[in-house]
Amino acid sequence: MTAMHAIDVHSPRDSQLIGWLPTATPSDVTAALSAARSAFATWAAVPAAERGAALREAAQSLRARANDLATVVETETGRPFGSAREGVLAGVSTLEQYAELGPVHRGRSLLGGAVDFMVPEPRGVAVALTPWNDPVAVACGLLGAALVTGNVVIHKPSERCPHTGLLLATVLRSCFPDGVLQTLVGDGSVGAALVRSDEVDVVAHVGSTATGRAIAQASSAKLLLENGGNDPLLVDDDVDPVWAASQAALGAFTNAGQLCTSVERIYLHKAIAPAFLEALCARAREWNADQQPLVDVRHRSFVHDQVAEAVAAGASALVGGTVPEGRGAYYPATVLTDCTPAMRIMCEETFGPVAPVQLVSSFDEGLAEACSGDYGLAATVLTSSMEHAQRAWRALPVGTVKVNAVFGGAPGGAAQPRGASGTGFGYGPELLDEMTTTKVVHLGVPTVR
Repeated sequence: MTAMHAIDVHSPRDSQLIGWLPTATPSDVTAALSAARSAFATWAAVPAAERGAALREAAQSLRARANDLATVVETETGRPFGSAREGVLAGVSTLEQYAELGPVHRGRSLLGGAVDFMVPEPRGVAVALTPWNDPVAVACGLLGAALVTGNVVIHKPSERCPHTGLLLATVLRSCFPDGVLQTLVGDGSVGAALVRSDEVDVVAHVGSTATGRAIAQASSAKLLLENGGNDPLLVDDDVDPVWAASQAALGAFTNAGQLCTSVERIYLHKAIAPAFLEALCARAREWNADQQPLVDVRHRSFVHDQVAEAVAAGASALVGGTVPEGRGAYYPATVLTDCTPAMRIMCEETFGPVAPVQLVSSFDEGLAEACSGDYGLAATVLTSSMEHAQRAWRALPVGTVKVNAVFGGAPGGAAQPRGASGTGFGYGPELLDEMTTTKVVHLGVPTVR
């Protein structure tokens, strides 16, 4: 039994208690906000090149502790060590990127009879609320962009990986002056207390749509929200069905489907359905030979409820679809067919290793279905037709459209979600713009006596 106001963390692999941590109290929140506000003016006045140097030092410190962070991520979330380490190193690269971009972040000028120039300035106190599925990489993006532009940050990691958040704080904090980067452990009540405060100037949140909507109602700060997604995959009839199935499996099953841009629904042309489904089932069985657990049994119940509802409504589970016996939060890679638009698994985020397939008679029908729904994070189109690709990227109401690859992108890429998936750039050089506000200065010519 743990103390009141504590977070218990259980292993996703065997359900054993890993440890517990006390949550931040209201007085802790007040003290953190006060310390952040006190540190802001001094940190904002530090030359941009020096802030970049501090971020570069933080990246080096993180690289040196990559194995330690990866071990804690694996322990708390179930993400395999190798994949977890890749996430940590992605965080290192992000800090290095912002260490270079921050000092050259610039405004604009206009020349006329006088001079007008636009100067980016830090917004102030930033609150970063980060998720459990890629906890280091996501946190480093938000923290790095905020700090290098002169903001001070209070970071609240997900209550599902608080030890990861605290270790990350230990690694990074010594690279910055007191009060510039703080970490508070807690559940949603701690996050709510932070976002409600008038002392907060920016709230950056990556997580569920429900939480994002609650933040939007509670906070008057500048909001950067990457909420849930229900990303479609549209498979045309002119592609190799085995290759397309491999792409679908990669998108649906990687990290047990617990990625922001996982494939959540598949619209498959009937002409290649038999070969595609056979190959997709084969890939699912391969994934199931080395299962990764979901983050916890509570989340597994959420995923399975959607699968069970779909089967009860007429869907067929070709692979998976059952809760395994034994301890831990394991759930098999699952392939569902005969899915319909009304099923919750097709219209809401599942965030698990499930590939629900709806057959369509034409590319146009599939595109119309892919364009439906409230979410607007990302979408993927597999097609050999340049005309179909062009129509698809123009029509899909999402922040990112990927053609012929479920994952990937150029270094420094950015994305801006739409609809229920959020608002504002969450990474890339554009995040520096989000973390700053613009001051316009008009320099007129004085009248000389």
